[in-house]
Amino acid sequence: MISPAHLASGPINLDHPGTYLHWSIFTTSVANLVLIAVMVVIFGAALLLPFPKGRTYPPEQPAEDAPGTEHPAATAIAAEDSDMWTNRVRRFATRVLPPGKLLPDRQPGYVASWIYVFGVASLAAFGVAVVSGFAIALGGPDWWHYNSVGHFFNSMHLWSVELFMALLVIHLWGKFWMAAWRGRRAWTWVTGVVAFAASVVECFTGYLSQQNFDSQWISASGKDAFNPVGVGAFFNIMNFGQMLLWHVVLIPIVLIALIGAHVLLVRVRGVSHPLPAGIRTPGRGIPRQRRRARAAADAAPWRGATRRYDILKEGTLAGVIVLALTLGLSFLLSSPDVPSVTVQSWSRIAPADFLATAATELNGTSGTATYGPPYNNGTGSVQKLLFSPAQLAGVRQPLHPAQDFVLHPLSTIASSDPAVAAALATYRSAPAAQQLKWANAYATAVTKVKFAGGAPVVPAAADGPVPVLLASELTMARSGALDASLIAKEPFYGTNFTSPLLFMNDGAYFSSRAQAMNLTGAQWGVMNETGSYPGQPWLWLYTLWYQVPGFSASANVDMIAVYMTGLATLLLLAVPFIPGLRDVPRLIPVHRLIWRRWGDPPADGTPPPAGKSGPVGTATTGKT
Repeated sequence: MISPAHLASGPINLDHPGTYLHWSIFTTSVANLVLIAVMVVIFGAALLLPFPKGRTYPPEQPAEDAPGTEHPAATAIAAEDSDMWTNRVRRFATRVLPPGKLLPDRQPGYVASWIYVFGVASLAAFGVAVVSGFAIALGGPDWWHYNSVGHFFNSMHLWSVELFMALLVIHLWGKFWMAAWRGRRAWTWVTGVVAFAASVVECFTGYLSQQNFDSQWISASGKDAFNPVGVGAFFNIMNFGQMLLWHVVLIPIVLIALIGAHVLLVRVRGVSHPLPAGIRTPGRGIPRQRRRARAAADAAPWRGATRRYDILKEGTLAGVIVLALTLGLSFLLSSPDVPSVTVQSWSRIAPADFLATAATELNGTSGTATYGPPYNNGTGSVQKLLFSPAQLAGVRQPLHPAQDFVLHPLSTIASSDPAVAAALATYRSAPAAQQLKWANAYATAVTKVKFAGGAPVVPAAADGPVPVLLASELTMARSGALDASLIAKEPFYGTNFTSPLLFMNDGAYFSSRAQAMNLTGAQWGVMNETGSYPGQPWLWLYTLWYQVPGFSASANVDMIAVYMTGLATLLLLAVPFIPGLRDVPRLIPVHRLIWRRWGDPPADGTPPPAGKSGPVGTATTGKT
């Protein structure tokens, strides 16, 4: 009969202890022997099995043997190879992206503005950020906290990221006012916006991976944005290990692919053509034929005047300048690193707050105990707009604060502490109603706690064994054992700090420390950095919604902020496809400053006189 355990472990359960064989001085496991045997069988099969037969071709005739001619065999081979998948892909790639487009040495004459340099400058800053991230990885994710060289590399990483995001935003501004999506360049715009969004997520996970107070506060506060919309059930920003892997593996792969696609589209489609200086909106009063001619001109290859363009030189200079700026900022300004708060430091600095918080965990009145999904079935932080995504996602990271934050840690020391063992036995043997009465009585009395020689003295109350339990937990916390216990249930690495962060966040000390560093308040703690360093200004749109009257007082403000930010991002993504929105650059002619040295092209898309510069797609009779 098949038991549930067999179903859970699969047809073959390898979780049991291994079997080992001993021979002479050698000891090896059966599992290793099986693996080696399979490898030998595969290798032997590769040596012995016949390879499928195929036709062979004579070597191609060297060009110098028959200058100006092509060997007949080569012609036949080329004709026969034309149906091969590899040949087709190669021909398609060469046709779509010939070397002249991939590494151009000419640009249209209108590319004569500093606005055009921010694209390559963004790439240069991204490259410095990646390399400095590699340098941090050499010593591990935490060596920059205690090693001066590592700290310098962290400073380089910080400032290169700040430069990258700043240059990227400026690049986005420039392309918006150019209406750079014109001429079948919509996907160029879309990939650029998606890459920008991926960069925001990459930076956010980087902040969460710092393992200092700033990252602690951002994760403890940021959970209230992700949890109400159901994302927190799967994307746990208090799990340092998960965030680090997203930051160094998953998102970089996606981001590099997006940037690569964006650059290739730029090379394939070219840069957008100038908007005529005297253009009217393509709506009323403009014949359909004229609009079509204008769209065709935007999409057509450039046939006008050109300029020399050394793309490799420009990229090298951009890289040198960005590197110099990054080095200078790192030397001059370094980077912030306020040490993280631990349960140990909390219990030593604010023991009264620790005891009061532990009491709320025990009687079920803390923020975590009443929070709701993804931690428990409470409703204290459940938000709802028509429906609740958090409740749909369910409890994915189950927590029972009384058990996880108080009773279980104490059980780990009960075997060596008879007083704790007796108090635990008394508490656990009592009915739930009695436990609650004891916890409530202690929670009231502890507000008047005093300390004698470091030991808490709580006024007498009908609180049963609770004073012994929480006094012991305070001792445990001060020794550092509670920090270890709260993450001890995490196997192997133990990088999930959800339990200690939630515990500390339930107290007053953690938030008061953030308040003292200006991490809370109007900016909600996700924009500022500790000290006077720039934080995350690219999250301004998200934090904006917390200041809007009506939204700010809503119980669903976190959901509103996430949804409105998502809607604004979708609008930015869809700019090329929304009439009216895509015409803003025409109505507000910032483009005149970008192309101020470029003549006013004909409004109907007709070719200019010979030798004159003209709109996209028009031909000139002069040489280019």
